[in-house]
Amino acid sequence: MANALQEQLLKAGLASKQKVRDVKTQKRRNRKANVDDGSAALKEQVAAQRKAQAEKDKALNEERFAQAQERGQVRALVHEVKKLAIALPKDAETKFNFTLENKIYSVYVNDKLQQQLLKGQLGIVRLEDASFLVPHKLAERVNLLVPQWCGYLWSAQDNTPEVEEDDPYADYVIPDDLMW
Repeated sequence: MANALQEQLLKAGLASKQKVRDVKTQKRRNRKANVDDGSAALKEQVAAQRKAQAEKDKALNEERFAQAQERGQVRALVHEVKKLAIALPKDAETKFNFTLENKIYSVYVNDKLQQQLLKGQLGIVRLEDASFLVPHKLAERVNLLVPQWCGYLWSAQDNTPEVEEDDPYADYVIPDDLMW
């Protein structure tokens, strides 16, 4: 019965099917537009908090960087990274992907270097548009002083799996060397 008037107008030829569809669409859009569940205010509040946190983090990083630059640590760190970097093998076939500032970078490594990266013995530092494999301790220092340069750093804390006592899959080993 809700559309009885529309049906009568269609039968009388006073309205077309297209006009009826347009009216239904407009009603639906109006209902959606008028619904206010309070989420807009919540979204604005969350966005403001994220923006404030990002500005605070950026200011803190800039302050750390300025202090380190004052003491000459950044220049020394660049020199040390280049000096202690492990040479990438020319004949490596394994592609190792890592992310840095929402971009995906790749380096080609052999199996030995891949295992050292996965165990946390090595880290990857991206400096002056080049990727360097460096010892874990040096990668940690780079991450503390200039986190924008540290591309891959695996810590031993991240590598310890939580084991439940009644886990039915405890006997099945999950491979940790899957590549993407």
